[in-house]
Order: sequence, then structure tokens, then C-alpha cells
Amino acid sequence: MSSKEKKELSETDVCRLFITPAITTAGWDPMKQIRQEVTLTPGPIIVRGNVSSRNKKKKKFADYVLYWEPGVPVAVVEAKDNNHTVSHGIQQALGYAEILEVPSAFSSNGDAFASHNKVPATGEDIETEFALEAFPPPQDLWKRYKSFRGIEDQAEELVVQPYYEAASGGKEPRYYQVEAINRTVEAVASGQRRVLLVMATGTGKTYTTFQIIWRLWKAGKVKRILFLADRNILVDQTLVNDFKPFGSVMTKIKNRKIDPSYEIYLGLYQAITGPDEEDKIFRNVSREFFDMIVIDECHRGSAADDSAWREILDYFSGAVQVGLTATPKETEYVSNITYFGEPVYTYSLKQGIEDGFLAPYKVVRIDIDKDIHGWTPPPGMKDDLGQEIEQREYNQKDMDRILVLNQRTKLVANRVMQYLRATDPYSKTIIFCQDIDHAERMRVAIVNAAGQLALDNPKYVMRITGDSVEGKAELDNFIDPESKFPVIATTSELLTTGVDAKTCKLIVLDKTISSMTIFKQIIGRGTRIDEENNKWFFTIMDFKKATALFRDPDFDGEPVVIYEPGDDDDPVPPDPPPEEGDDDDDDDDGGGEGAIKIRVSNVPAIIIAERIEYIGPDGTLITESYKDFTRKQIQSEYASLDQFLYRWNGAKKKQAIIEELEEYGIVLENLAAEIGKEYGDFDLICHIAYGQPPLTRQERAYKVKKRDYFTKYGEQARAVLTALLDKYADEGVGTLESAKVLRLDPFKAMGTPVEIINNIFGGKDKFDNAIQELEQELFKEEKTA
Repeated sequence: MSSKEKKELSETDVCRLFITPAITTAGWDPMKQIRQEVTLTPGPIIVRGNVSSRNKKKKKFADYVLYWEPGVPVAVVEAKDNNHTVSHGIQQALGYAEILEVPSAFSSNGDAFASHNKVPATGEDIETEFALEAFPPPQDLWKRYKSFRGIEDQAEELVVQPYYEAASGGKEPRYYQVEAINRTVEAVASGQRRVLLVMATGTGKTYTTFQIIWRLWKAGKVKRILFLADRNILVDQTLVNDFKPFGSVMTKIKNRKIDPSYEIYLGLYQAITGPDEEDKIFRNVSREFFDMIVIDECHRGSAADDSAWREILDYFSGAVQVGLTATPKETEYVSNITYFGEPVYTYSLKQGIEDGFLAPYKVVRIDIDKDIHGWTPPPGMKDDLGQEIEQREYNQKDMDRILVLNQRTKLVANRVMQYLRATDPYSKTIIFCQDIDHAERMRVAIVNAAGQLALDNPKYVMRITGDSVEGKAELDNFIDPESKFPVIATTSELLTTGVDAKTCKLIVLDKTISSMTIFKQIIGRGTRIDEENNKWFFTIMDFKKATALFRDPDFDGEPVVIYEPGDDDDPVPPDPPPEEGDDDDDDDDGGGEGAIKIRVSNVPAIIIAERIEYIGPDGTLITESYKDFTRKQIQSEYASLDQFLYRWNGAKKKQAIIEELEEYGIVLENLAAEIGKEYGDFDLICHIAYGQPPLTRQERAYKVKKRDYFTKYGEQARAVLTALLDKYADEGVGTLESAKVLRLDPFKAMGTPVEIINNIFGGKDKFDNAIQELEQELFKEEKTA
């Protein structure tokens, strides 16, 4: 093939004719060791008001991933067409190698290979180029991988133990799950006895755990395994879902008995231990009975010296012990890192949102006057029972803990329903309350605020707490995406952990939270994405300033927007930039479950204050108007009006510029809502960023019609262009540039899109030129001083 012919080939052809044959000739098995177009991340979710979509520009997929064994990636190859240099794709390949944590990255344009080796031998270059026929064989790259990961020869057999693969092609582990599984297996293979794995809620810890156990169990490294959790629903979900392939060798510990005839044991720690010696049934088996113990949510006390979990771990001290947690933070009292050691792998909420595996969130922060300013009862004031109220100031922490203001509860319920009605009244919602009493009062308040919605279905809102048999019976329906009801769950603690409510779109915080861990667990109820049910992001409605107290940007990232509406404001947050349990203090100050509370019905409560915080260019939250934020971002890309006009007028598709601005967090629908929906994108940008007086879309269209611009076209073409102008006036430039517009009225009467383009305009090129000329006429701009 000549050089000229080669340069005319597509990237796909270069792969098929040159790169794939070179790799297979080197000894790589095309069925087991070579995978092409491997999606690593789907791309982050862009949130626009109550609408969202994926930013597919930021999707990451590797042209080739090479595996030593399935599930053990060792190298990445990036392909380019022959118009690029050999090493053009090496930086891209290195980015994917970083994600997969492999040492070998390659790039090729079909002429040769460029290579980057992260573990070069003494005297070896890091980057080299070599001929197509010299691609390294599997054994060479496996040896390099072992060196990079610190895998000794004696650990190799365990490290390459196969994953479980469903016969019908079940779900495949995501890149971070593969890395978590492999890092854990490698640690155990190297003799590590305590292993900590940190993965944000919603990232599939249980599935990851299953694969770890499966591989170690199948390899014969461990025979009997105990999976411990502290919520019954966690055990039951695990039993029937992710752990199901274990089948008959698996059992759930119950009736305070450990049956020695099984190999995989799932249990509540409460079922095998307790305060009294007879409760400690784990002592009924030998210390060597379990070879491996996995502690789910190990932040909840397992590392504390006086913990019941710690007692179990100490008894089976010879077993491999794996701790799973979503919250790696150290505290003054408990340190899972001190017990387990540094995590072998961490996958944070922030990373999950950036990758697009986890849902971003918005915050509606609401302040109530009695919370912020406090409330002191007038002298001699009595509560609803006729008892005189103690003379002191009651503050936010006292609300629903010591002092119950019924008007405040109604206010919260009305605000929640106002938000749901403005978005979707059937969005799954969890309201976290101070205690069971508060959860019941909130249920009543929601019923009254919901009105007809609650009349139409009595299960529209349910209290789901540990003491409510009826409520707990509805838990499965609440978390089932196929079940419409209940829509709203009021709770205190039951739904803080482990419940996979993947369609939950609204989390309401009306609970004083003093633990970072429990805060993260609560937030974790909303982080799952469910594309099938249109769940792309979630909203936190915060009445207790919890989101201000618990910021851990390194692990969690920042919320996409924080909004504090006033009493008369729209409860739906404005459009954001498109990037983006353990013990609590519930029993302090006499405010725990069953405590006597002061109840007052006739004290009014109102919502005060409004503040909007946005993510700034450096990733920190800044307080400013959306107009100020937009102006700064546009001017950072286009320093002057001249620069912007040059770019706008030179763009074949104006929509491309609008999409580029979205990368900066500028959603022009926001500006239209603030400045005027009759203005188009061009005028909004020029007005906000450069102080130009805006024209409406109708005014721009009218100016074009007044000119003699159309005279050079025939009658039919003028009719099409006039209709397109009308479409622009109604809907904006995006419609003008969409090929689909020709399928709509009034164009249907003029012919099919193909007939309009070919017969009226003389072909696609001439039609595209006519659209570009029309846009030039539309956006003729006379600058003002």
C-alpha cells in the first residue's frame, strides 16, 4: 500500500489492517487478551435545572486494552489514523494507563509503535519507538506488570485466579471495581492479613466484595468466609443479589447458631454477639474456623477497642480481615485506618461524579427564622399541655429534640411539597427527622400538605422507622424502581445506611447531624444513577445547615449548586455549572427517643435568607450572582467583544460555541430566565459579558426581513428561509441549525427535507451556505461604546 493510500484510511481501517495484526502476531490471543473500544468512564452528568444529560465529550474509552488474563489488564494501546505521527496518541494512552494503573502505554498510526514504560530497567529509555513487527509478547508485559505492582512469583497463581462470569453474560466490573478487586487479592496474595477498601456509597461495594471472595475461595486460599453487616436488609439484599452464585454453600446465620456444614456465612454482628456471655456464639467455634472475615461499613465501630465487632475480629485474629467503608475519615475516637492500615484502594464520591458513575447533587439550603435567630417564649407562656415553658432561648439544635413547634413542621412539609410539585410529585423522597416522634409528625404534615395526592393513595407518604411494622413492610416497595408508592419516606435512622434506593431524587435533612460519617451515609442514599428511570442527579434540601458543616471536597467533591431560596422564591434551584450509620448525638441534652418534649402549636415560623453559591474556576464555592459568574467565565474564554464576535461569526455551527460555554458552567437557559426568555443566546452573551443592549429574537428576525437580503433567492428558497427565520424567532439558533427542523410544519408542505435541500437549494453545500449567510445577517452587530 502506498503512503498516499495509507493516509486516506480511517482510524478503524488502520486498526484492522496494521495494529491488530501486529498485536496478534506478537502472541496476544484475540479472544481472551485483546479488547477494543473499552469504555472506562461514561462521562459526567450535566445538570440543567430539573433536566440533565451526559457530557459525552468527557467519556473515556481506550482503543485497545491488553489483558494477561480476563480481568487483569496490563497495557493500553491508542490508535490514530496515518495523518498523525506514531507517538501522537501516547499522552492519551498514558491517561488511560493511569486510570487502569498499568505500566505499559502504546500509540500507533499504522507505521510503527511508540511505547511508554513506567518501570524501565537500568539504562533503558522510558519512551521508545519500534517497528510494527516488534510489539512485545504477553510474557514481557506481564513481567513488567508484576514489577510495577510488586507481585512476587509465589503470589502469581492467586493474582490470576479468574473472576466469576455469569453464563448469560452478566454485568461486567467497572474499571475501579477491577482495580479494587485486584489490589485486595494482590494484598492477600502477598501475605497481608488486614485490608481496608474505601469506596463511596453507590459504587458497588457488595459486588466488588463478592468477586474478591469468589476468587480467593475458588483458589483455595480461604475456605470458610464470614460476611458481617449491621443491618438485616444488607444481609438479605446480599444473599439474594450479588452473592447468589455461591448457592448451596452459603447460609445466613440465625437462631443464634453457626452451622459448620457451610462455607460462606452471612450474618448480623448482633446475631453472633451481645452484651452477655451466652450471646457470644462466635466462641462456639474454634478461632481457626473462619479463614476470612469481611466487615461491611467498617467505620461503624469495628475499629473501636470497645466495639462488639472488634471482639469478633480479635477472636478470629488469624483470619484475613477485609474492611469496607465509604467514609475513610479518621476521628478522635475511632480509626479504621489504625486497625486495618492504609487503604489498598480508594474510589471517592468526587471521582465517581467526575467519571459519571455517580449522580451529582444540588443543595437547596433553607433557613427558618426560629432556627437562625432562636426563640424565647414570652414570660408565663404555656405549651399545648398547659405546662409553663422554661424561660430560655431555644435554637436550631433544640428544634424537634426538646422543642416542637408545630408550625415549623408544617412549614417544612409545605416547602417539600412545593418543590415536588414544581418538579415531579412522584420523585422518591427521604425526609430524615430528629427521631421517631418527629418522623411521625412529619408524615402527618406531609399528608396534609400533599392534599389530593395523599387522598388518591394512602401510601403516598409512609413513616419507615424501626418501630413501625407497617412502614418497614413498605421498605421494599420504596426502594423498588417498579413500585410507584410510597413516594415519600419519613425516617430517623433506618434509611441512613445500606438501603439501595437508587431512584431517590430528593433527600430532606431536618435532623441535627453531628457525625461526618452519618452525613455521608445519608447523602449516599441519592448517589446512584438509574438511567432507565430518568434518575441522573439528586437534590438535598437542607433545613439544618448540615451541608455547611460537613464539607470534605477531596473525597466528596463539591455540590453542583447550593441554593437558599426566600419564602416567595421558586423552590427549584437555578441551573448549576455542568461539571459537576455510626452514633450521632441524638440523645444529648435530654432529646433522645421517648424524652418529654415541649409542644407548641401557635408559634409561627417563616423562611428567611437567600444565598446562591457556585463552583468557581478553581473548584471552590463562591458567593455571587449567576450573572457575575457568567460574565467572568465568558471573559476568561473571550477577553473582548471583538474576540467573541470573531469566533461567533467564524463558527459554522453557533451551537458548538454554546456547548463550549457549557463546559465552563454557563447554561444560557439560566440567563434567559433572569434577563428575559425572548432574548437569544447571542444577545444574552453580548449583554451579560460586554454590556451590549440586547435585541429580542423577534427584533433580529424582523431586521433581516426588512433588508433586501432575500432577493438573490428564488421564490421557494425565500419561503424556506423566511420560515426558518420565524423558527429562530420562536425557538432560537439551535432549531435553526438542526436538520430535523425541515421535517416540521410549515416545511412539510414544501417537500421532504431531501427535496427541499436538493430541488430548492441545489444540494447540501448550497443549503448549508444559505443557513450560514442567514446567520450572518441575523447577527450583524453594531457595537456600542
